[in-house]
Amino acid sequence: MLQDSFARKFSYVRLSLTERCNFKCQYCLPDGYKSCAVENPLNVDELRNLVTALVGLGIWKIRLTGGEPTLRRDLNDVLNMITQFSAIKTLAITTNAYHLSPNLASYIANGLTNLNVSMDSLNPQRFYEITKVNKLVEIKHSIDLALQSNLKSVKINSVLTVNSLVELDDFLAYIANKKVSLRFIELMQTGDNHQYFKNNYLSAKVLENELLQRGWSVLEREDGAGPAYEYFHPNSLGKVGIIAPYSKDFCANCNRLRFTHDGALRLCLFGEQNYPLRHLMQSAEQCDELKKTIVSLVTQKPVAHKLAEFKTGNILNLSNVGGLIWQWKLFGQY
Repeated sequence: MLQDSFARKFSYVRLSLTERCNFKCQYCLPDGYKSCAVENPLNVDELRNLVTALVGLGIWKIRLTGGEPTLRRDLNDVLNMITQFSAIKTLAITTNAYHLSPNLASYIANGLTNLNVSMDSLNPQRFYEITKVNKLVEIKHSIDLALQSNLKSVKINSVLTVNSLVELDDFLAYIANKKVSLRFIELMQTGDNHQYFKNNYLSAKVLENELLQRGWSVLEREDGAGPAYEYFHPNSLGKVGIIAPYSKDFCANCNRLRFTHDGALRLCLFGEQNYPLRHLMQSAEQCDELKKTIVSLVTQKPVAHKLAEFKTGNILNLSNVGGLIWQWKLFGQY
């Protein structure tokens, strides 16, 4: 298994399929997506060569992200390809669910096992204010369809802001009879959301105290779990997760690596550097070299991010994991 110099082991990879997104979330892309990409996303053959190497290094969980991964027209081909690797036990997607309802059955048929849906508000007006999209009803319908399917896990992602507390009781009521995990993710500062962060940040500790006061209790973390700490309540079928990147020792149990849409390894979401590896994904014969390179690079993973010091790395926004931003810096345009 992959291991860094701090004895952290890695079984989980987040793989960006595209930098494109069709929402205008105010904490990420308030002006909408604008392409400045130098390279196209990895194609299915390149992705196959990458997954071959990752499986050989002990990876058993892959999450497909973006941007918005459902914008990839060949998403079913990508899912089906990854499913051919029996070592992959969890194949997940994080999506805004805009295109989910008509495609969910085919995604599952092609190997999808776990689903995360972004939904930052239950209030239609507030949802529109955040995303600039009037799709809340359709997204809730998609969640209901997912819960009726044979997916192993369905989760809802909601960015934690000062308005989240206003809706907390509504959210808790919403999940009371749903086998779903509602995960609140601390708002993170990036290169271009300083004012939004200043006006809207809420510490996860405040939310944790609210849950404890309402009788919620923390669960033990499962093997291969992401960074969330989950809470349960005896009267709720649903659970609540908290992802708190500003908390002490958040990075101590890191078990995941990231690849950008154009094939660069990113050791930390808020790191300063990407490591372009696309040139090692062009043929199956390069697998050993790709594996050796990944093993070597992982030893350079930093002990922790520096968000608490207001250092956000080379992330301009959260619509991709940094490949585009690295290229801006490379060419002196950032």
